[in-house]
Amino acid sequence: MLDSLTAHAGLLNPRPEYPRPDWERTDWLNLNGSWSFRLDQESIGASEAWQLKEESHFGSTIVVPFSWSSPLSGVGENVKGTGWYRRTVSWAPSEAGSLVFLRFGAVDYDCEVWVNGTHAGSHQGGYGTFEFDVTSAWKTAEENVIVVRAQDEDHTYQARGKQGYGEIRGIWQTVWLEARPEAYIQHAKFHTFIDGRVEISARISAARDGEARLAFDFGEGSVTAQSVHQLKAGDNEVAASFQVAEPQLWSPDTPHLYEGAVTLTSLSGEDRVSTYFGIREIGSARFGERGYRWLTLNGKPVYLNGTLDQAYHKTGYFTYPSDEDMRDEIYMMKRLGLNFVRIHIKPEEPRKLYWADKLGILVMEDMPCFWGDPDETARASYDREALETIQRDCNHPSIFSWVMFNETWGLKTDSRTVSVTGDSAQQQLYLPETQEWVRDRYRWAKSIDPTRIVEDNSPCNWDHVESDINTWHFYINGYQQLRDHLEHVVSGTFPGSELNYIGGNKQSDAPLMNSECGNVWGIEGGAGDSDLAWHYRYMLNEFRRHDKLCGFVFTEFRDVTNEFNGYYRLDGSAKDFGYDGIVPGMTLRDLHSADFIVVDAAPCVTTDAGAEAAVPLLRSSFSDRYHGERLTLEWELAYDELGVRRVESSGVVQLDWDGYGTSPLQPLVLTMPQRDALAILSLRLVDGQGKVVTRNFTAFDVRSGQPGGEYGADGGTLSIPVGSFSEHSFAHQWEAIGGHKQNGGKEGSFVFEAVLPDAGEQALITDVDIWFEASSKRLLARNYGVDKEQRTDINYMHGDSADSEWNRNTYPMTGEHKHESRVEVLIDGERAASFVLPDDPADARGILSWHYQPAANKLNEAGSYGYLCRASLPPSLTAKLDTTRRFKLELRASEGGLALYGRNAGRYPVDLVVRYR
Repeated sequence: MLDSLTAHAGLLNPRPEYPRPDWERTDWLNLNGSWSFRLDQESIGASEAWQLKEESHFGSTIVVPFSWSSPLSGVGENVKGTGWYRRTVSWAPSEAGSLVFLRFGAVDYDCEVWVNGTHAGSHQGGYGTFEFDVTSAWKTAEENVIVVRAQDEDHTYQARGKQGYGEIRGIWQTVWLEARPEAYIQHAKFHTFIDGRVEISARISAARDGEARLAFDFGEGSVTAQSVHQLKAGDNEVAASFQVAEPQLWSPDTPHLYEGAVTLTSLSGEDRVSTYFGIREIGSARFGERGYRWLTLNGKPVYLNGTLDQAYHKTGYFTYPSDEDMRDEIYMMKRLGLNFVRIHIKPEEPRKLYWADKLGILVMEDMPCFWGDPDETARASYDREALETIQRDCNHPSIFSWVMFNETWGLKTDSRTVSVTGDSAQQQLYLPETQEWVRDRYRWAKSIDPTRIVEDNSPCNWDHVESDINTWHFYINGYQQLRDHLEHVVSGTFPGSELNYIGGNKQSDAPLMNSECGNVWGIEGGAGDSDLAWHYRYMLNEFRRHDKLCGFVFTEFRDVTNEFNGYYRLDGSAKDFGYDGIVPGMTLRDLHSADFIVVDAAPCVTTDAGAEAAVPLLRSSFSDRYHGERLTLEWELAYDELGVRRVESSGVVQLDWDGYGTSPLQPLVLTMPQRDALAILSLRLVDGQGKVVTRNFTAFDVRSGQPGGEYGADGGTLSIPVGSFSEHSFAHQWEAIGGHKQNGGKEGSFVFEAVLPDAGEQALITDVDIWFEASSKRLLARNYGVDKEQRTDINYMHGDSADSEWNRNTYPMTGEHKHESRVEVLIDGERAASFVLPDDPADARGILSWHYQPAANKLNEAGSYGYLCRASLPPSLTAKLDTTRRFKLELRASEGGLALYGRNAGRYPVDLVVRYR
């Protein structure tokens, strides 16, 4: 297993890059790769002094830096307890007399280290970076033995986060050796201002008293400065500053980094550290006459289009297999038009934060939570790790916010007997003294880093105490339910309001933002693997209705163990949201535009043919890119008429685009088509150069009221409901969406009886066409008739498995993996046509399957739809039908199965339609 996995992933030399591009020295040695290893579940290693044992005593190997529970480690055993690592290495610094440091990216949880049998040091905590000066024990001319003892007992006081998705046991980030002179820079913190000022506070370690020069060289020599300092033996805190002329500001759109080096020169030699900084300022401010603040980046409002990132990989767990994987994570967010990510319940690896800096995405970084009671032991361990996180990551320009706690996890007393999340009835277990500790942690973080937004607790139980940002979580499905919820939150948000606060604490004018949303938990039994696209569009549209709201966090970036609501699946394959099938060219990026057109209406409305409808519109702007310009709103009302696209009406509106926030536009007044149709109002906001700024849409189910429907077809039509089949031969058959969808699993057929008008009504029949909407039918586990209860509680986060195919709400969203079938059309047993049905899709195109859902919080094959098939009968068959005036219509499917969509399901408002002329 070890050889095949590592070879496949390219991990024979795993993670060879320097792990800290934000603080990098050139004289170093990567210690990743194969180490001798032994699990010590009996805890006898310490008493038997395994640090002194030979390699043969360890018995197996492990691939560092992967957790011993993960597949990529080559061990793949999720057992808590103690693991012992041993490695021999020969290495000498390039400069004689240099100090030798042994460095660890992270080890979970209690760690002890020996070099050549000498105890080098110990560390406690699962996420922080640490190092030991091993110079006195290191043999530069001989082989050295490094032994690491890592103990992970899953104590309730440990800051663990969501390790249930994949435990980070033992070494799980890079291990390396590094050389430094006797006077070296421990750390330097850059504080930037948009006027170009850069202030630095540095800690310098010196072996003896003396003078040293600190030099700064960035931007390929465009930024240089130096200062002289008198050092004393030991640790020294020094300050320096310089001015950048004509500063280029960092933002997600222009992620400019000043890359270069900080160099300390003293009698001990030269310590050169490659690093970088980005010039940007994070804050909040009031604009105009508003009584509330917006988040700002570089002094301007910024709307945060964000996602929740569990940062989990299926083989490395919380350790990515390669640096390329981490870069791709940020790229995959950027390609969706997102400008922000919330790294959930953990600090991220420094290299992934580097890619956030380099490619440009704002980061909200959580502190890892513990799961027990907030006792003194838990508080002390939390404080250590929170401090390590802030100190390690403070120079990343991408990070704009620290989140101290999430959903009161670890903050409820008597935690073993209560729910850990989503239960506001348990607020009394969030004790007043714990609330004060949370307030103290918020203020403590602000004192350490006043340059960033700090949040006390990212709440789902309305329980802020004191915070720079007023966020909340919700998981609600159903347009009206979501709309009402947002109205409640927004109307209850004002200085002095007690909404979303606990313990008598009240709101300030802090910015209002959503920090978790989606439909995974807003559906009874969990959403399973289902279409996100329909809900996502109306949710984002509703967000932009509200001037107070300045961003959101969608749950989530990728699917994980028990949550199938990611933009991508866990393997990285993309989901097809289907927007371009509704509005040509539309993608997720349109919903994430800083300049946006809001449709202030339900996503789909049932209306009468020929009726007039007024559609309210709003403009929403969180960018000054087009302010002062004239933009054009292009609109079109169109529908499909049995495979032919018809434009009912269209027009343009000139808009003077100026000012931040949300404001009303003149409503569009439309006249509906004079027939049954699914009419789409598509909107395009276009700039002066013809570039599309954003797209949006809304839908109308237009009903003629005519028996069998009115489709505008030339000739007469006969409509046959899909549920009126006279027989079927499928092994598995069932109906959905109120009987308007009929499913057949595996191979088989549906048979319908059709009666054409007699000769008195239609003297001669010369042509017959048959239209129907159909897809293949992928059978899920639950479709086999076995009833199996599936838990959906929080225990999934602690390692319970989840099989989405048993979830009653599951209907897999359209993606890269297809399920094909073939359907043949037979007339009285004679083959008339055949079609390949490429897939069994579900996405935003399945408008009618969403519009006619029986309940908002229970999904019944929601978003599913098919392909419009047209069978034109050959003259020989038409001649027979002209005589018989009746026929047996059989739709016969291959092994891929068949689903038929009726008038109130799928993408097209038709049953089986027979046109005759």
